[in-house]
Amino acid sequence: MLIALALLAALFALALRYTIKALLVPDIPRWRRLLPLGLLLTATGASLLRAVDLPEPASLIAFPCNVAAIALAQRELRQHRARTTATG
Repeated sequence: MLIALALLAALFALALRYTIKALLVPDIPRWRRLLPLGLLLTATGASLLRAVDLPEPASLIAFPCNVAAIALAQRELRQHRARTTATG
């Protein structure tokens, strides 16, 4: 159980890191910067449902939202890096 909790904490830390990095990129539209943050906040809210003994929605929503936040933020960062290396 502790290993699973540690893996979820690491996943959340990665999602937070990439979300903040994508949020700070000024070249992309605001809605594309805020989309990973919205997914991360949704996952956090769903995880908080475990505190009130509702683990089913938490396990159904939190993990996919965290993975989607990481994937979207990484995509935005890669596209930004590709644009800056192509023009620079």
